[in-house]
Amino acid sequence: MLRSRRRQQQSDQDRDVPDVPIYWRELLGYLRPYRGRLLLAVLATLASAGLSLIFPMVVQQVLDSVLDQRNLDLLNQITVLLLFVFILRSCTSFLETYNLNYIGERILMDVRRNLYNHLQGMSLGFFVERRVGELVSRLSSDVTVLRTVLTNNITTLLSQTATLFGAISLMFILNWRLTLFILLMIPVIVVIGFIFGYYMRRISTQVQDELAGSTIVAEEVFQGIREVKSFVREPYEIARYNDAIQRAFHAAVRLLRIRSILGPVIAFMAFGGLTLILWFGGREVIAGRLSGGELIAFLIYGLTVAANFASLIGLYTSFQEALGATKRVFEILQTQPDITDKPDAIVLDKVSGRITFDHVTFSYDNKLEVLNDISLDIAAGEILALVGPSGAGKSTLFNLIPRFYDPTSGSIQVDGIDLRDVTQASLREQIAIVPQETLLFGGTIRENIRYGRLDATEEDIIEAAKIANAHEFIMGLPDGYDTIVGERGIKLSGGQRQRVAIARAVLKNPRILLLDEATSSLDNESEHLVQEALGRLMQGRTTVIIAHRLSTVRVAHRVAVLDRGKLVEIGTHDELLAHKGLYAHLYELQFREDDLQDAALQP
Repeated sequence: MLRSRRRQQQSDQDRDVPDVPIYWRELLGYLRPYRGRLLLAVLATLASAGLSLIFPMVVQQVLDSVLDQRNLDLLNQITVLLLFVFILRSCTSFLETYNLNYIGERILMDVRRNLYNHLQGMSLGFFVERRVGELVSRLSSDVTVLRTVLTNNITTLLSQTATLFGAISLMFILNWRLTLFILLMIPVIVVIGFIFGYYMRRISTQVQDELAGSTIVAEEVFQGIREVKSFVREPYEIARYNDAIQRAFHAAVRLLRIRSILGPVIAFMAFGGLTLILWFGGREVIAGRLSGGELIAFLIYGLTVAANFASLIGLYTSFQEALGATKRVFEILQTQPDITDKPDAIVLDKVSGRITFDHVTFSYDNKLEVLNDISLDIAAGEILALVGPSGAGKSTLFNLIPRFYDPTSGSIQVDGIDLRDVTQASLREQIAIVPQETLLFGGTIRENIRYGRLDATEEDIIEAAKIANAHEFIMGLPDGYDTIVGERGIKLSGGQRQRVAIARAVLKNPRILLLDEATSSLDNESEHLVQEALGRLMQGRTTVIIAHRLSTVRVAHRVAVLDRGKLVEIGTHDELLAHKGLYAHLYELQFREDDLQDAALQP
């Protein structure tokens, strides 16, 4: 089944490749800031190409004049001239190489920066639908391919084209009959190049896709290494990664096979052409229409033409290979975020924190409604607990408040202002989120807390940590606030990670607090410390909590009960129990045990 799915994906890729748009305007836009350096590199390239055309003419003069006349002075003059030409050509080659590589590195930086900045502006839904490894692959290997297209390939095209036309022009001057004879072979070479280029473009895209697939596998495994080891799935993951790189290898071998065939074919045609030049040119010498020196010069020019044609064919196939990477990069750069600010969006200033859901309906795919006609008014400073069975829509409602998604219909307001009328940045500045799965960045504890407010002082950080019940355990660590927490905070316990996240939220000092309360997996001591910290954090703030424990429900002023995307009940804990509806049923299933444990602890 997996193999058939892969074959289907492969066939989909094959169908897509021929329709790849060529983003020349966008690509050339990255060269515009460096047009001065590029012009210098192009001029150096053209000068170098022109200087290389002098050598065959000099050889002709040496053979036809110097050697026949046995003129030593003329030979010395020609030798000095050639040395000067080669020195000048070396200088132009330096200018070309240095400036091209400089431009290439700057473009590499620009494209990666623009791509990363664009990704930062994408909506949450974009990242939900894509894997991290795929995005990393586009930032790394695909962008590197674009660098080659925009620098080396473009100037190589100019250089080879200039040299080609220059050589053909000089060949016409030497002998037009022989030149026409050579030009008859060019269409055959061009057709071969187009055929090979077409297949190389298809297979190169497959190589890029398979490499991205192997990166995705590695990224997923490294992120979930705890689960991999706990389930003893190292052999399975090794096999999965090997399978991914094996597919990349097979695609690369197909590309290599075509390249390996292309080289000998072009070489055969080039040297076969030279053989025919020698045959036809020899007849011209015998007929007295061409001198021996001119024939040698013609052969050198013929080699130049053959080499340039081979280079142009290789350049064409290289462009074809790059189109896949170009598509993958510009697909993202031209993808617009689902959530955008209106042109006249206002900046949301300090708010009191009232949140209103006005007949809100939401669906992720415009088919299945996750929320259906939700109307809910949360007062400023109120603590509201969201309760309901799995899949009831709690997390979706939660994610609508910071405008990670927009409602399909209806509106959400803060202090009476529709969220779609304010800038996303100013809205989210008013909100802090403490998720169920706490994410810490791989730096120090200080850096993770300061993430809540980047201009915070050391005193601010320590005060926030104290409020979050984190200062004591931090000071107990060998490096204190300079302790490296590891990837996703793996060096800290669950309770410690949550308290650092709470300190980060405290430092932000929001008016609206969103908590996906997750103390059920903590031991009693950690749960007590986290609950105490959350209690301090919630004081005076509008708070919406996805509740998992009875202790959280009891803290809330009201409880909103969701079921299948609808708001079915709302009231206090006692009111809902007396109502004997869904909440009372959930209480018996989920919260009753907590209640009995709390009662047992009473003196």
